Amino acid sequence: MSEWRTTKAKLVLRALLRNGWQIISQKGSHVKLHHPKYGNFMFGFHDNEELGHRMLTRIAKRTGLTPDDL
Repeated sequence: MSEWRTTKAKLVLRALLRNGWQIISQKGSHVKLHHPKYGNFMFGFHDNEELGHRMLTRIAKRTGLTPDDL
């Protein structure tokens, strides 16, 4: 069983920003983020979109996000 729970995209983006990610640019729902340790990451989800445990796991591998951050 995964430790990730289904979460709204806007809460995931907010958690990334709290963890040191900065918005470089945005066009519609696609937000380009940068972190000094992890580099660039494209976050392309609408605010009210539900992200499941598989997508959250993929995001975590690239961004260092943990379930406790949410």
